[in-house]
Amino acid sequence: MRLIRTLLLAASAAGILAGCGGGGSTGASVNNSATPGTLIENPPLRVASLNAKDLTAQISNASGGSNLLTLVGSLGGLPSGVLPCGIDYHYIQYATVGGNATNPEQTTATGVLMVPTGPAPQCSGPRPIVLYAHGTNTDKTYNLAAVTDSTNAAATETGLISAMFAAQGYIVVAPNYAGYDTSPLPYHPYLNATQQSTEMINALTAARSALGHIFASGTTDNGKLFVTGYSQGGHVAMATQRAMLKAGMTVTAAAPMSGPYALEAFGDAVFFGDVDLGSTVFAPLLTTSYQKEYGNIYTATTDIYTSTYATGIDTLLPNAMPMTTLFQQNKLPQTAFFNSVAPTGTGSPTLDGLFASITPPTTPAAEAPLFALGFAPSNYLINNTYRVAYVADAAAHPDGVVPTVTTGMPAASPANTLRQAFKANDLRGWTPPSTSPVMLCGGQNDPTVFYAPNTGTMATLWAPLVTAGLVTVVNVDPGTSAPSGPFAALQAGFLTTENAVATAAATAVAAAGGNAAAQTAAAQSAVTQNYHGTLVPPFCAAAAFGFFSHF
Repeated sequence: MRLIRTLLLAASAAGILAGCGGGGSTGASVNNSATPGTLIENPPLRVASLNAKDLTAQISNASGGSNLLTLVGSLGGLPSGVLPCGIDYHYIQYATVGGNATNPEQTTATGVLMVPTGPAPQCSGPRPIVLYAHGTNTDKTYNLAAVTDSTNAAATETGLISAMFAAQGYIVVAPNYAGYDTSPLPYHPYLNATQQSTEMINALTAARSALGHIFASGTTDNGKLFVTGYSQGGHVAMATQRAMLKAGMTVTAAAPMSGPYALEAFGDAVFFGDVDLGSTVFAPLLTTSYQKEYGNIYTATTDIYTSTYATGIDTLLPNAMPMTTLFQQNKLPQTAFFNSVAPTGTGSPTLDGLFASITPPTTPAAEAPLFALGFAPSNYLINNTYRVAYVADAAAHPDGVVPTVTTGMPAASPANTLRQAFKANDLRGWTPPSTSPVMLCGGQNDPTVFYAPNTGTMATLWAPLVTAGLVTVVNVDPGTSAPSGPFAALQAGFLTTENAVATAAATAVAAAGGNAAAQTAAAQSAVTQNYHGTLVPPFCAAAAFGFFSHF
């Protein structure tokens, strides 16, 4: 759920790969088989190629790029200040399936295959693979292989995985997902655990079939597979590891980052009033995805959404139109998720009293301003009738985390169909084996994908594995505490970056004549807006890089 574009490279991705030479593969064969995992064009088109020196220079010369190189260098070292490997970028197109649970649609999707190049020993020959799942993006044209197009929404994420993984000697496979780029699927199976894990496997199968046929023909798969992803991609990565292991496939290690793993608990928290930043965008992606998967989320979109937004909301996202434009045209509200007037007359005095106390919530005090953004007296997204029905079901069939921690597991038998869908795609209830260690990473104050009901819950459920060293939990944000423990350097780097964001915002307000209170408010707002999409990702990616290097 990476609504805000990511990385320390956010302002620099435009320059990272500009001007790199491409060169299409010749003699490609076309296979239009609908068999999932089929690579449609083999060898796939090489869209760009950059040697290590030029890649390093372009990153270093871009705004913020030197910070990323410093971060990478602090983990693995950069001899002579140069990234170890260059990268060949290939555009892969493959057969996969849609999200319908009973009759998955035949479709195609695209992605990028990054292959390390260069004379360094880790840049050729048998190499490990990183299978990467990207975060939420509403841009229909999202394409991780569009490395020479600085305007593409995927540019910054391409920059991150290039520097952090491919330039370090990993073959990288990263799908754009069905419903994006040239995929003909008319929707995206958002947080559909079965479809998205299946598609990740399909993309990997297709990419592996290209190795040996591309320009870097001597670079091969050494059998080690690492699975990772951020936000939405964190959920996808964990679902993929689970699916692969169930199918008897090898996953050397996995590093899901800031993902919504405990979906039912997360959804319940939001409907109980803990509205996360980005909820107005995530909701239509989710309801459309699960309506396509199960067919029972609503009879009409007005069952869930207010009349202001119901028409066309089931086909709104992903969209080639920028989110800012969708907000400006009032296709979606920017933050107003619920009515700020508490529902009454529910037929239950208990529920009436509950809604009065959570519309919006006033506790905990530190999060109350964030939650309040999700409420408005008009132009809000979810109608009161649906909120009442959802909360009534959550009260009758409580999750084991929200509102009170009990079992830690989803409700045994929720009746609300959206809660049923959340439970079906919830990732609680499985245990990674000792042969496939896991690292969970996030930031404890994340306003978009809440840390406690997601990363925190998985860490608690896997506590014996944490104790045994089979699951590693990384919180890159120490909060008000001093950085400590094995990840102190990452925490210190995170705090430095967070302080820089806050200081820049406060300074801008001061320059405009704002008083101290306005400066403080601006600093807090800047951190909140940038936390999930800009502050946490590079440090969690660095943690994943370090984690994978042990295997």
